[in-house]
Amino acid sequence: MTDNDPAGAGKPGDPAPGTPEQGGWPKEEPSPWSVQGQGGGGYPYQAGPQGSPNPYRAPGQQEPGNAYGAPGQPEPGHQYGAGGQQGSGTQHGAPGQQEPANHYGAPGGHGPSYPTATYPMQAMRPGPTPRRNGPAKLVAGVAVLALLVGGGAGAAGGYLVAENSANGTNSSANALNQPQPAKQTGSAQPGTVEAVAEKLGPSVVQLQTEGQGGAAEGSGFVISSDGYIMTNNHVIENAANGGSITVVFPNGNRANASVVGRDPTTDIAVIRAEGANNLTAVELGRSDDLKVGQSVVAIGSPFELAGTVTSGIVSSLNRPVTAGGGGDQTTVMDAVQTDAAINPGNSGGPLANMSGQVIGINSAIYSPQSSRAPGQSEAGNVGIGFAIPIDQARRTADDIIKNGHATQTYMGATVGDAPSGGAAIGEVQQGSPAESAGLKGGDVVTKLDDRVIDDANTLVAAIRTRAPGEKVTLTLSDNRTLEVTLGGQPVQGG
Repeated sequence: MTDNDPAGAGKPGDPAPGTPEQGGWPKEEPSPWSVQGQGGGGYPYQAGPQGSPNPYRAPGQQEPGNAYGAPGQPEPGHQYGAGGQQGSGTQHGAPGQQEPANHYGAPGGHGPSYPTATYPMQAMRPGPTPRRNGPAKLVAGVAVLALLVGGGAGAAGGYLVAENSANGTNSSANALNQPQPAKQTGSAQPGTVEAVAEKLGPSVVQLQTEGQGGAAEGSGFVISSDGYIMTNNHVIENAANGGSITVVFPNGNRANASVVGRDPTTDIAVIRAEGANNLTAVELGRSDDLKVGQSVVAIGSPFELAGTVTSGIVSSLNRPVTAGGGGDQTTVMDAVQTDAAINPGNSGGPLANMSGQVIGINSAIYSPQSSRAPGQSEAGNVGIGFAIPIDQARRTADDIIKNGHATQTYMGATVGDAPSGGAAIGEVQQGSPAESAGLKGGDVVTKLDDRVIDDANTLVAAIRTRAPGEKVTLTLSDNRTLEVTLGGQPVQGG
């Protein structure tokens, strides 16, 4: 018997060469299931600081990404972990330092918990080789059995291939030898994201602005063949007074644009591309009959990636959010919430239904506080975006084009949050619709028509969605009801 003969390394109790006091695997022939280190191998995934090569690792130093881990220097990202230092992000954990949220281990750095299924396992730390009459002998037997089974299967497979070749057939197939499929032709199927992108793509533009606030970019969409484009006020605001606006069309053509009018309170603006004609205008839908869960598509220029298409659903309706990201109550809008990916640069682009009709203008995203930089927000999509309902945007844009300014719907009273819920009326303006309806300071509004009013912003947003001259019924906390005819006033600063 020799040192190179694993079957003859000794009987139980005999010492292995090089390890007179322990017994176990021969020095030159490591266990086929161990990750070899000084003093021997062990059970699956165990690692030692040095030693002869293990069967799952190529020899050499500092080999990150070993399938079962390798000893030595820090190796981040091991699938099963290594005995190095600070191995962040391992799937099964490493005994290194500070590995948060290991899949199987504790968040600390003192020996994670391992799964025990499949193989018998001891404590996962470098240590002596287990005795041959223990689990290692069983594992070796399993390995030999696997080799025998594999050899038999290989022989049978070779026989079948030879037989098929003798019969003039070949059982193998090669994708590279297959002909290319026919090229896609024709229009997309109606009601698909592809069809919506095909319909709206020619009408969505990228906007590049420069002004006192610096350079910015956003999105917009064509609403008339002679160059009128709808967008957000916050997209073009820095160029509204002496700056420049450039429209980039899907075909790469560019045109300068001027501001026709804007409404900071609803975050709507209309611009006009100079010298443009024969443009493809979008088809406007309606937002008063949207359903939660219905599919929608967003198109725009996130991070200057023009023509980007994303899809999702209507996540919620009537979400009060402040237009343009400000905190001013006068800019609160009643938004459509969607999980379609919306990012910086999508602002002003369309949110469409599956018929390719625009039902909203993408305007805002929810940005949670950054865990790495307290006080700062993460600027990116987290699945919560907001769009201005097209019914409100359409009315504002039409007013801007026809009258040169936007008209704001108002009631004529200040409001705040009531301690017990609802919107508490503060000062009532003299001669306002609120005064004419009999509303007084101290009243608490709990409903507008059949919509529950749970705070001041909800009441402001609900009124903004209505047109001047509309009649609404307010329900107060004492169960009185008042009918208010809403008024309209020109927007200042547009």
